[in-house]
This record gives sequence, C-alpha cells and structure tokens, in this order.
Amino acid sequence: MTFDIVIVGYIAGICTALAQFPQALKVIKTGETQSISIGMYSIMTLGIFFWFLYGVLLSNIPMMLANGVCLVPSVYILFITVRNLLKAKKLLV
Repeated sequence: MTFDIVIVGYIAGICTALAQFPQALKVIKTGETQSISIGMYSIMTLGIFFWFLYGVLLSNIPMMLANGVCLVPSVYILFITVRNLLKAKKLLV
C-alpha cells in the first residue's frame, strides 16, 4: 500500500474551501459585515486568487479546485464588506 500525496492536497483544499462558507452564510443571512476586517479580507482574497493562478500554472487540480471554490465566498464577503463600508460613509446610495 502506497501513500498518495495528492490526497493531502484534496483534504487541505476541502478544509480551506469549506472554511469560507460559514462566514459567507452569516453575511448572506444578516448582511452585517461591521466586524470583518477589510484589510484582512482584501489580502486573503488576493492570496486565494494567486494560489488559484499558481495551481493553473502548475496544472495542479487539487489547488485549482480548492482555491477556485474558496474564491467564491471570499469575493462575495469582500464585495459586501466594501459595499457596507461605502454605505456607512454615505459614498454609496
């Protein structure tokens, strides 16, 4: 029996991708993003995008899948956070 390292990639990817969804669901339900750090989510979303791109460049399926899935809730949370921030500052109607 041999150990397939790709399984580690899939497990890591699933955990990372799923970690975003509880926060995204909370934002969808409540619309509240006041306690979310715009700086942290901006940097994290950019990092996820680059991990996805890195996976594409390497043709690494686990990396592409995990980060592609992870990007969806991360971009959504970032978008709503920015929108709420602009609304609070009366820059967006």
